[in-house]
Amino acid sequence: MKRLGLNLFLVVALLAGFVLATTLGETRLSLDQYLQAFTQPGSAPWEILWSIRAPRAAAAAVVGACLGLSGALMQGLLRNPLADPGVLGVSASAALGAALTIVLGLAVVPGAVEASALVGAALAGACLLLFAARFPEPEALILFGVALSSFAGAVTALVFNLSPSPIATAEVLAWMLGSVENRNWGDVAWGLAPLGVAVVLAAHAGRGLLALTLGEDTAATLGLPMRRLKLAAVAAASIATGASVAMAGVIGFVGLASPHLVRAAVREDPSRLLVPSALAGALMLVLADLAARMAPTEVELKLGVFTALVGAPLFAFVAWRAARSWRS
Repeated sequence: MKRLGLNLFLVVALLAGFVLATTLGETRLSLDQYLQAFTQPGSAPWEILWSIRAPRAAAAAVVGACLGLSGALMQGLLRNPLADPGVLGVSASAALGAALTIVLGLAVVPGAVEASALVGAALAGACLLLFAARFPEPEALILFGVALSSFAGAVTALVFNLSPSPIATAEVLAWMLGSVENRNWGDVAWGLAPLGVAVVLAAHAGRGLLALTLGEDTAATLGLPMRRLKLAAVAAASIATGASVAMAGVIGFVGLASPHLVRAAVREDPSRLLVPSALAGALMLVLADLAARMAPTEVELKLGVFTALVGAPLFAFVAWRAARSWRS
């Protein structure tokens, strides 16, 4: 019952955040203009609300949900509260795919950057699945993920180094800072498809995550197909992370922090943490994008930069409270 109340609260908060992100912006509208936005399709206020702000807020919600779900999966699978979507190298591999596409001049093709990022994430996910099938221990998976992330980061740095054009280099850097600017409803629909697949796989893996809280040896005696459930969790996290990077670039902290914000309400049950984490991640990113848009700066803050600036101190506070509870 407590979990249901938490989910309802997060849904209501997310809807309220979406309304704020749609109605507020740099361009201030009068009451008459808001009325036009709801009654006169095609008018300038209608375009501002429903063609610019609303799809941007929806895209932020989808990206945040992907990151929150992936973070909860990683922390449950690896039994490590510091795990996040980037720990297994999927984010870095997706960023590498996008960087290569931009530097090669293929970004002019609609959807090429997003598709390349998703392909990079898929390749990393495939490597992780093959490795996990052979070495299912979480420690081994973490080490392999760190190695994969380091390699992808090194190749991305090499792309920067060898880029033939400073303009292409600037475009790669801007994309990697993370943003949902200029997203449309087609982008939102595109992002919902992999998120739906990840949700199905995560629901299937939930029993395995709960069993892992008892330890590897105990989980193996419960008669569950633990290897298959672990692979489902890795696949779900890879798909969700790849979709988020493909839609918005590299955005940190959300996948790490959102599970911590709701963990106490689900009594440390990783299977019950998935939905609240996704909703919390969506809410966090919608509000973060609104704050980044409303910040009084000459150049709009990149979403990834803003989440890191605000999120790191907040997570430090959460860690401090958790450390106090452990000591007591």
